[in-house]
Amino acid sequence: QVQLVESGGGLVQAGGSLRLSCTVSTESFSHYALGWFRQAPGKKRDLVARINWSGSSIDYVDSVKGRFTISRDNAKNTVYLQMSSLSPEDTAVYYCNRGTSSGTASVPGVYWGQGTQVTVSS
Repeated sequence: QVQLVESGGGLVQAGGSLRLSCTVSTESFSHYALGWFRQAPGKKRDLVARINWSGSSIDYVDSVKGRFTISRDNAKNTVYLQMSSLSPEDTAVYYCNRGTSSGTASVPGVYWGQGTQVTVSS
């Protein structure tokens, strides 16, 4: 059974930083691409960033480029999202997702975490 558990969310002031972590219980973790999504109240869930199996291919949504960094540690079955220069517009529930194969195009897959709340105060 595949499980994804996010952590690291919280309340931060504008301009601050947070690092989200997602530990994935799955066979062959290193075979899969991973992604981070976010959903603000009343809005749909949108892609933030995704990373291929090795970390050699990464995509970001334009609004987070230069501020967020996605990375992975295949030895720890964990994907990270380092967020800096946060603004109130980044307030959302953040979800991690496991792709269906090794490439970034396979994200999103069907497996989601429960989400972690990020709130940025002005």
